[in-house]
Amino acid sequence: MEKILEEVIHKMDVTIDHLSKELAGIRTGRASLGLLEGITVDYYGVKTPLSQVGTLSTPDALTISIMPWEATLVPAIEKAILTSNLGLTPQSDGKTIRIPIPPLTEERRKDLVKMVKKLGEEGKVAIRNVRREGIEHVKKQEKNKELPEDLAKKATEKIQKITDEHVAKVDKITEEKDKEIMDR
Repeated sequence: MEKILEEVIHKMDVTIDHLSKELAGIRTGRASLGLLEGITVDYYGVKTPLSQVGTLSTPDALTISIMPWEATLVPAIEKAILTSNLGLTPQSDGKTIRIPIPPLTEERRKDLVKMVKKLGEEGKVAIRNVRREGIEHVKKQEKNKELPEDLAKKATEKIQKITDEHVAKVDKITEEKDKEIMDR
């Protein structure tokens, strides 16, 4: 029974982590290194994450700064940012790349909030699927007489409690992101 519960918790935690990473990549009108997380740069023919070709920082709330470890990478980094469809325009002085974060329009904010809600719902569905798998596993063990009825009932109740906790985490994470997007 404990093994089933551990597996359920692990899978739900992975879902929450995935959701958090997805949400980190959503632009909020503030400088965040999470925006650049999915960007890869052509580094001598190898697609390399941006974070591995230079130092990334946020000198202020509306600017991201990138100091490439090699000056020859500046054009490749600029190209990667421009083709990322994030709506960001890098500015370079040959050594450092600065990315000003433009303010979001009201319409874009509303679209982003819809996207956050959609990702949150997808996270909840994934958590409920893990719950269903866990409960099916418990019922299978009960049917095969590997788990007494009272323990199976307790395990099912614990799985539901764990599910409720994780759904609440999803709600909290998406609510915080909504607030971050709508804040000016």
